[in-house]
Amino acid sequence: MAPSKPPKAILFDIGGVCVLSPLEVIATYENKNNIPRDWINFAISRSSPRGFWQRLERGEINLDKAFFQGFNTDLRNEHLWEEFHTGFRNSKKKLKDVANPTQLGDHVSFKAEAADTSPTDQDRGAQSPPSESGDQGGGQPSLSKLAKDTTIGDPVSIESEEVAQSANTETSPPKIQSTASSSPSPPEATSTLEQLPPIPNIDGESLFWSMMAHSRKPDPYIFPALLRLENLPAKQKPILAALSNTVIFPAGHPYNRLTDSSESDPRNHFDVFVASAEVGSRKPDVDIYKLVIERLDKFDKEHGGDGVKAEDCVFLDDIGENLKTARSLGMRTIKVTLGKTWRAVKELEQTTGLELMDDKTRRSKL
Repeated sequence: MAPSKPPKAILFDIGGVCVLSPLEVIATYENKNNIPRDWINFAISRSSPRGFWQRLERGEINLDKAFFQGFNTDLRNEHLWEEFHTGFRNSKKKLKDVANPTQLGDHVSFKAEAADTSPTDQDRGAQSPPSESGDQGGGQPSLSKLAKDTTIGDPVSIESEEVAQSANTETSPPKIQSTASSSPSPPEATSTLEQLPPIPNIDGESLFWSMMAHSRKPDPYIFPALLRLENLPAKQKPILAALSNTVIFPAGHPYNRLTDSSESDPRNHFDVFVASAEVGSRKPDVDIYKLVIERLDKFDKEHGGDGVKAEDCVFLDDIGENLKTARSLGMRTIKVTLGKTWRAVKELEQTTGLELMDDKTRRSKL
């Protein structure tokens, strides 16, 4: 049943919502290279706010050789490697969101939530053409397995739950040796870092471009729903906005278009588009949310409306931390789950009172 007050504006994240999430690429990379699960996302998220990924998404640095050198450094941070093993991996907590890095929003923004069933053929594209044969390589884990086995933010935003620091920084008092004993003193304990496996040697540049390439494919459920919203009669159509963590590609790079065709490029379907790298702020920082509300309010008034407030908006994102900020401002939110994006469309239908699925998808999912 539709609510008494449908939203004036619908805000979409891009990566992991309108287009595919780079989470699958990260998990596959870790699996193929015997890298401990979650390490890449842990390293990216815990490098915040001054990590190279975060700085790139705020538009503070260029996407160039210096970025990839810095990104590789973040992925080989000894202190984070030690924390990952002694704190995160030894705790019962799991990363439920990772604030991302995804160009398409979340040029990276990775996130996964447990999926209780394996994706069906419809999950892989009921409303869109079959993916190219090269998309699913041999041995690549399913979305269901990724969701269960991976605790990841933005390519991919990655916001991790806090893991308590277990290392004690205080030095122990010196031991006093008894002169009566002739026994040799015990050897000094080996440092924690020396007891850990070596830090993985990750090719950050190769990983980055793989994530970007994967995130150029439209989501088979949410993107068609976006098109349906766009084509509604003017009196029914809500304001459509994008709020995305992004990166700026070098001038002339083909990825400056979010997808490979103008028809599927999300930028062409929004009334308001706020990209982190263009405004100097990224989710989940509250400033970027306030900015998109200001732009929505201005757009509505310029088109004869009485303005937009946070409570007039519903926001779809696949990162819990990003949704938390939105709710704190008064927005309604919808969590988009890896491998289950059709469920977000169903919830959006309930929120708006509009039909946003085609008959084939509705029969197979409801």
